[in-house]
Amino acid sequence: MTHSKVILVGCGNMGFAMLKGWLDSGKLTTRQVEVVEPSDALRERAAGLGVSVHASAQGPAPSGDALVILAVKPQVIAKVAAEYRAFAQAGATFLSIAAGTPVSALEAALGDGTAIIRCMPNTPAAIGKGMMVLYAGGSVSTEAVSAVEELLAANGMVETIRDEELMHAVTAVSGSGPAYLFHFIECLAAAGEKAGLPSATAAKLAMQTAYGAASLAAASNDTPTRLREQVTSPNGTTAAALDVLMGPMGELVNEAVEAARKRSEELGR
Repeated sequence: MTHSKVILVGCGNMGFAMLKGWLDSGKLTTRQVEVVEPSDALRERAAGLGVSVHASAQGPAPSGDALVILAVKPQVIAKVAAEYRAFAQAGATFLSIAAGTPVSALEAALGDGTAIIRCMPNTPAAIGKGMMVLYAGGSVSTEAVSAVEELLAANGMVETIRDEELMHAVTAVSGSGPAYLFHFIECLAAAGEKAGLPSATAAKLAMQTAYGAASLAAASNDTPTRLREQVTSPNGTTAAALDVLMGPMGELVNEAVEAARKRSEELGR
């Protein structure tokens, strides 16, 4: 099943990044896409890609063959979704990227039996390196799930889970995860500068080291644990550093992921 029309509701940073990936990859043509965005600046930015734009839900015509993508914040998604009930009644499929918002909440806004898929993307989707995790509600056909998976593959890796409750953990690990890594790069650069490196050099070393290590981990058949062991010579410099990091880092990451997971649950209430 393919969708002849995609209605992107909300074109902020994530929505715009995903849209650009779909167009650049050829997954969608500009004729297939309509964007609904109340912000003049964001609407103008989307129009610059060549797609049709609207300021409100009254713009696009309801269609059962449409994929309506709700790329708005969790705090407003129920109100925004309700404005597209005519699409649901026509048989359209909905894709939500709002953190924490369960399928049941969207069904309350759109009507029981609406085909709803949840997606938790992350910001590397902007360069086709994202992690896109899906959960499909009970009213979604296998064909519709496959079509959405194929579309989102333009933004990175796609994984589908069967337990909706796991979306909170997904949000905490891959949805919020890029920020954890960006902060580690910040800290490594700051530590390098404190150790005497010029700030520009420290920043370059930290960024490229994180990029190279992640790329190696992705390309290697070895586990991250094995790769770490290969770098760590007994009584060497890396071992000295890991003696400081190993315990506290694991505990802090566990606490961080749990805090994000709980916040995702709170957003869904």
